[in-house]
Amino acid sequence: MSGNKGDDGRAPGGGYSKRGRPRPGTGGFRKDRLEGKGPTPPAHMRPGHPAQRAAAKAARDAARPGQPRSGQPRSEQAQRGGERGGDGRSRPDSRDNFGTRGSGDGPEMVAGRNSVVESLRAGIPAMALYVAGRAQEDERVAEAVQLAAEAGIAVLESGLSELDRLTGGAIHQGVALRVRPYEYAHPEEFTERKRSNPPLIVALDGVTDPRNLGAVIRSAAAFGATGVVVPARRSAGVTAGAWKASAGALARMPVAQAVNLTRALETYKKAGLFVAGLDAAGTTSLREMSIADGPMVLVVGSEGRGLSRVVAAACDMLVSIPMASGNESLNAGIAASIALYEIAGARAAARG
Repeated sequence: MSGNKGDDGRAPGGGYSKRGRPRPGTGGFRKDRLEGKGPTPPAHMRPGHPAQRAAAKAARDAARPGQPRSGQPRSEQAQRGGERGGDGRSRPDSRDNFGTRGSGDGPEMVAGRNSVVESLRAGIPAMALYVAGRAQEDERVAEAVQLAAEAGIAVLESGLSELDRLTGGAIHQGVALRVRPYEYAHPEEFTERKRSNPPLIVALDGVTDPRNLGAVIRSAAAFGATGVVVPARRSAGVTAGAWKASAGALARMPVAQAVNLTRALETYKKAGLFVAGLDAAGTTSLREMSIADGPMVLVVGSEGRGLSRVVAAACDMLVSIPMASGNESLNAGIAASIALYEIAGARAAARG
């Protein structure tokens, strides 16, 4: 007996129904159903996996303002501004002239495919990569996912409306990167460190472009500076733009914030450091600066405004960079690089 056969003469079974049609799940409908999807992703990258949900929760908690960082009790954060007395008023501590150590205002979101890929290539510390479902078909987004996985950064699938909310309505192209808040050093730490060379601190006054800040940090690391100090207000902070401009130097050059830069400079002077401000109207040439081989603070102002009046008054001397007449002023990054190069040369000559 030939047995029951389907409409096309094929016997049922072997992946075919009674009518001779391929059964679901056999890959018979489309050839691309037979193609593999690559290796199994890590647990924190699999949607619905407990590890992925835990990573998503950690990223959401970190984004909430006012929440303590992981492993830090809320009471410790409450003590950052100094201890409180019985009347509830804060008592200033010995470091009020400088400011307190801590993170920035909060995590920063880098939006857009090119920006995200460049940030990941630069090794910027990040918390999570948010990707819309269909955006993963783009080569740049796929590279971003691969770079994030290699760096141990959680990759979270997100809807477009959620990405709109996270990025504040920026053009994100289906992908966004949450950058970790930067941990600022305390300015007083720069004078406490045990170093073979005298301290060389770079302070910025009125520099608001993160790219200039990154350039200064890169030069400070190259010429042996101890650290960089920025004001807590009206100044560029350590953002993704600063990380990229520093070309990785931020990983080894500490940055501190000062609540009041003028008071911070006065405190440095009491600690035995000379303060030199870069100013076009300075009466001392940079090459004639006699304090270059000693403990010092180099203060750099903005390109347009230069040093503020109160900061200039707090400097022990104002030095200028010799330039051909008629040339425009230099931006903060270039001016700091030239000055730090001259200071490094003077220190090398003093060592013999």
